Amino acid sequence: MLRFRILIVDDEKLSRTRLRRLISLDPDCDLIGEFADGAQAVAALGQLLPDIVFLDIQMPELDGFGVLRAMTGTHPLVILTSAYSGERLEESLRNAKALVANDRAIRQAPQPLPGRIAVRNNGSVVFVKVDEIDWIGAADNYAILHRGRENHIVRATMNELQAKLDPARFLRIHRSTIVNLERIRELRPWFRGDHLVVLRDGTELTLTKNHRANLESRLLLGAA
Repeated sequence: MLRFRILIVDDEKLSRTRLRRLISLDPDCDLIGEFADGAQAVAALGQLLPDIVFLDIQMPELDGFGVLRAMTGTHPLVILTSAYSGERLEESLRNAKALVANDRAIRQAPQPLPGRIAVRNNGSVVFVKVDEIDWIGAADNYAILHRGRENHIVRATMNELQAKLDPARFLRIHRSTIVNLERIRELRPWFRGDHLVVLRDGTELTLTKNHRANLESRLLLGAA
């Protein structure tokens, strides 16, 4: 069940009582705090992280518009309490919950894996198809995409690239190396538990022993 964190910011006691009752009748909502002062509310926003804020516009000192302008680190959905009657507030809460739920669904949806990677080269942009990459090597804060006889440098870490690539096709075999599994021709024992991964074009890459079991299981699974 989805839960919604609700904050009340209203200087009128009667209005806060009415809003507390509205929230208590909704099984999906949790009241995480209430403030009669806009400045106190602003100070607490970063810690409370509400999904929805019931906000009164007409408050002394820091009014509702001041609170809105101060919402820099958090972006809750705001319902202006002075603009609605009781029935309208119920409807507004339902609509706000639907918007928050939709936003969560969008943020949690898996991002599509890229079909190509944009590489800047002397002012132009080259698009490298991901399935054409043989392997990727690290170079400080950059990565080198090896595609046949071509090398393309991108400003990205290995962790960033690994998170974007299809794990069914690309595998980390060394802290500085990601390989396209379809390009592997054979494995050769090498030195102190490490192995060499030999690609179809003869390129030899180091496979460290802590990555060996994962690679061998993937290759045997593919052979089956």
